[in-house]
Amino acid sequence: MPAPSPPVTIAPLLEADPAAVDALLDTAFGRDRRQRTAYRIRDGMTAIPALSFAAFDEAHTLVGSLQCWPVALDFRTPLILVGPVAVDPDLQRGGIGRRMMNRMIAAAEATEADPLVLIGDPEYYGRFFGFEARWTREWGVPGPVVRRRLLARVPAGRSLPVAGHLGPRIVRAGL
Repeated sequence: MPAPSPPVTIAPLLEADPAAVDALLDTAFGRDRRQRTAYRIRDGMTAIPALSFAAFDEAHTLVGSLQCWPVALDFRTPLILVGPVAVDPDLQRGGIGRRMMNRMIAAAEATEADPLVLIGDPEYYGRFFGFEARWTREWGVPGPVVRRRLLARVPAGRSLPVAGHLGPRIVRAGL
């Protein structure tokens, strides 16, 4: 049975100390986390403030963070890379990550943001947030990825290209 969710406040990530965010990410994912494919996909990009959130406990200690990044498929199709979604390991399974994801998805829907993409557990992100691998089967990424874990959430009435290469959102002359 999951641990009960402790009282937390979800706020813009800009309210968190960047050093505390880095420390949380190291704790949650390890110091080698920067070698992961998701970091290569968003290389050189700055997180999107309106879609990036922090979770603070009652003492205003950072216990969770969620970042979103501007990326694109073949430099033409804008997307938003979700992640990392990090929660203090002692508080995982208590609903903090889900609360941050719900807040981010609500913000993305309110602003009619670009489709969302992430690398994660399809059973979790599909069941609770509507992410699917069917959109991403033929996409290339700059590093290793388990195909079924590359997921997208596409608003109703929209579609994505079947194939392409996922990388940073770089504006190129003439495109």
